[in-house]
Amino acid sequence: MLTSIFSELEIQTAQEFINQSNNVVILTHMSPDGDAMGSSLAMRHFLESLGKQVSVIVPNAFPDFLAWLPKANEDIIYENQRAEADALLEQADLVICTDFNDPKRIGSLGDKLLTLTCKKMMIDHHLHPASFPDLTLSYPSSPSTCELVYRLICELQRSDLPSTGVADLQRSDLTNIATCIYTGMMTDTGNFSFNSNYPEMYQIIGELVAFGVNKDEIYNRVFNAYSADRMRLMGYCLYQKMKIFPEHHTALIYLSRKELYRFNFQSGDAEGIVNLPLQIKDIHYSCFMREDKVNPTEVALAGGSKTKIKISLRSQGNRPVNVFAKDIFNGGGHANASGGEYYGPLPEAVQLFIDNYAQYFDQE
Repeated sequence: MLTSIFSELEIQTAQEFINQSNNVVILTHMSPDGDAMGSSLAMRHFLESLGKQVSVIVPNAFPDFLAWLPKANEDIIYENQRAEADALLEQADLVICTDFNDPKRIGSLGDKLLTLTCKKMMIDHHLHPASFPDLTLSYPSSPSTCELVYRLICELQRSDLPSTGVADLQRSDLTNIATCIYTGMMTDTGNFSFNSNYPEMYQIIGELVAFGVNKDEIYNRVFNAYSADRMRLMGYCLYQKMKIFPEHHTALIYLSRKELYRFNFQSGDAEGIVNLPLQIKDIHYSCFMREDKVNPTEVALAGGSKTKIKISLRSQGNRPVNVFAKDIFNGGGHANASGGEYYGPLPEAVQLFIDNYAQYFDQE
């Protein structure tokens, strides 16, 4: 039996919100990754099995390698379907926010979220959650939001609680939920290569497989589904764009928009590039920067800049990068996996990294 991590009050409140709702909208963060897609879709399948009307709204497009997830094709993309999404949000009596901790993480959708008067629930594993929800299930020690969603569903099935109908889940519902959960757990741990060294994670994996997950197929669909252009981009990054700072066991890769377009960049093509240098002996820290354009929802944050640099940071072992992300790039995240943003030219962001990394990354 899994250890209970939620308080009794949290479980009772979550159950109350679900029982009293009919129209539920689930939101997740911009540039949705496997954990964002997996957690939001798992909650959708779960709630639909209870007879709820459920919609998932994502701020922008998700990668093609996640499009196979059950009902992912029904997600509403806010930047393309704003009127439809706003109407659903106005009708909602419960909004569930998965895998983000602040309205700023969902762009202009966050402004709409804050105007809603319905109940709001957050399920997330990032540090320092904002205070907008009525119920916050925030556990930064969890490697993924998908694991939190699975634990929540398990808690809501307890026999000592008033029935929510969870026990009536059909086998197909269980398999769809388990598939979404496993995908998020796998992607947010680099296929269980970091933040994954504790027994209960593998207990959960065993239960998911018992519910019908085909873990080998999921791996192939996510990690062996790259385009030829994406593979060429990875080669270009390693051969032409990777800088090594051996005294601090650090690697840096950075790409301009022009370079991305050269390789027909698509959403999701940058996924995993930050992890590549960590395969080099004695490299403990990795940073990946890519140039992007400022979208209309970020004009105020950008301060007039038309350019945004998206920054990903990874590390191995007891070597945190989240403090560096917070202090230098107004970001944050987990000890071994963090990110941030810089509004301005790419060369400035690169120089900011070079000027500051040595203060944070050890020389061991």
